[in-house]
Amino acid sequence: MQTIFTIFLTAILINNVILSKFLGMCPFLGVSRKTSSALGMGFAVTFVIVGASIFTYSLYYLVLVPLHLEYMDLITFILVIASFVQFTEMFIKKFSPALYKSLGIYLPLITTNCAVLYVALDNISSKYDFWQMLASAFGVPLGFTLILYIFSCIRERLDESNVPLPFIGNPIALVCAAIMALAFSGLAGLI
Repeated sequence: MQTIFTIFLTAILINNVILSKFLGMCPFLGVSRKTSSALGMGFAVTFVIVGASIFTYSLYYLVLVPLHLEYMDLITFILVIASFVQFTEMFIKKFSPALYKSLGIYLPLITTNCAVLYVALDNISSKYDFWQMLASAFGVPLGFTLILYIFSCIRERLDESNVPLPFIGNPIALVCAAIMALAFSGLAGLI
């Protein structure tokens, strides 16, 4: 149980995919202008990562390994992720048109979000058992959502602040992201 909690907490705070691995930067910069969009993207990514992780883990150990097709993991994982993203997009479009519109092009781009594929591949390469895989599959997107939400709050304040002209927009956002990464790197000795 302690190992599962360690994997979960480490995925959220210490090995955060955005701040330590620099994965998922496209939605990090693109959807973080409003907190509502950031939370919507975080929930969509959470659903896709958890669902895809469970399915790819099962597919790998129940189909690919017995058939000695482990080398097909990348292509099968990409197909599974694309399917989950399509399902998520259709669900959000039907039940929350406002969120669908606010996420725009970034919702189908979850398919190419390298953080999603990273989790599926990392669960296999780390040789996690099922419960450890679930801890990682929930921890990574929760960390993604946490950082996306914090960053969106910062960007909302920056939009109302007097920022020097050369730093308006993405330059000041990247400076803030770097400061956040430094702050979270201080948690490295926590576990």
